[in-house]
Amino acid sequence: MSIEVQHITKYFGSQRVLSDISFSVKAGEIAGFIGPNGAGKSTTMKIICGLLAPDQGTVRINQQPVDQNAEEVRRSLGYLPEINPLYPEMYVREYLQYVAGLYGLGLKSAAKVKDIIDLTGLEAEKRKKIGSLSKGYRQRVGLAQALLHDPAVLILDEPTSGLDPNQIIEIRNLIKETGKNKTILLSTHIMQEVEAICDRVIIINKGVIVADSITRQLQNKEKDPFLTIFVEFNDDPPKEKMERIPGVEKIMKVKEKTWLVQSVASEDIRPAIFSFAVENNLVVLSMHKQEKKLEEVFRELTN
Repeated sequence: MSIEVQHITKYFGSQRVLSDISFSVKAGEIAGFIGPNGAGKSTTMKIICGLLAPDQGTVRINQQPVDQNAEEVRRSLGYLPEINPLYPEMYVREYLQYVAGLYGLGLKSAAKVKDIIDLTGLEAEKRKKIGSLSKGYRQRVGLAQALLHDPAVLILDEPTSGLDPNQIIEIRNLIKETGKNKTILLSTHIMQEVEAICDRVIIINKGVIVADSITRQLQNKEKDPFLTIFVEFNDDPPKEKMERIPGVEKIMKVKEKTWLVQSVASEDIRPAIFSFAVENNLVVLSMHKQEKKLEEVFRELTN
């Protein structure tokens, strides 16, 4: 299953909230959909799910136009909105059985509910009222309802919003495991989450797509004028010797036996550092290139 968003424009009154946006998510891919508040993320997700109609453009799920085959398309979609719409007076298992009925799972309902309770870690909570659950477990229930009918495509709008660090890791791992055989579009404000689980990053700002790239490629897209290397030796060499390494622009001792070495971005000086170590009877214990964090790229593209 794939998602194709083609030239979508959306107005709320006279305000244009989406401006001719296009992107696609391939089958089996987890794509992070990020942007500032009010950028158009939730609106886009609702249009993909067929809950809102665009003023221009089309959305296709597995090459099926959403506006022409809405019921069939929705059967292949699982959607967790930003505000998780649950019934607080219903028990967890009761609610999931109710959702199974809405999906028309029939005789498969009991087995599907049991499987999804196991998958989402709700076994200990299944006899509790939803209203008595923590925010983390309510998010699990929301994910459970989105996954219950085994959809090929998942649309998750801020699935870890308001969770504590432990809960975030649990939900993140669940999404990553689920994404092995599904297509997922994930909205979040947590950049570490995108770096940890997303294959692609799509950044939207003021209703316009400003970046769409593989995560690591996007981090390297806006290059610094310098290539920064951190290198740890088994012993400290004299600084004046290191300054004579071909291509070096700047040398700085970071801590005992660890140095920051900079060159112009077009020149990779790692081979020269290795040669310097050999010539001076040093052992390179570790060496890595500093990469721009996704958060920095996000700020540059959305400020």
